[in-house]
Amino acid sequence: MPRELRKKPRVYFEHAMRAKIVGIDGTWRRECEVLDVSDSGTLLRIIGPAAGLDLREFFLLLSSTGLAYRRCGLVRLDGDRVGVRFLKNIKPAKEPPLTVP
Repeated sequence: MPRELRKKPRVYFEHAMRAKIVGIDGTWRRECEVLDVSDSGTLLRIIGPAAGLDLREFFLLLSSTGLAYRRCGLVRLDGDRVGVRFLKNIKPAKEPPLTVP
């Protein structure tokens, strides 16, 4: 990536950590490597073809059982490297407070 745009400090791995990315609808899956990570996002290297994948939003699976995962959104794509941000749960619109008659 040409210049540093990150706002949070990163943890860099000496050896990339293997993981998987999966489409939100489950229609595609790819192996990847986690190159670095912060509180707000990560840099991934996709293993295999990335053409045709909808990378706007996907799951990053960190365990083989699927119990450790993060929902991700695309920030930038540079060849086989993908910069993503971790998406937080979307909070529902505030409901008016309950009134007791």
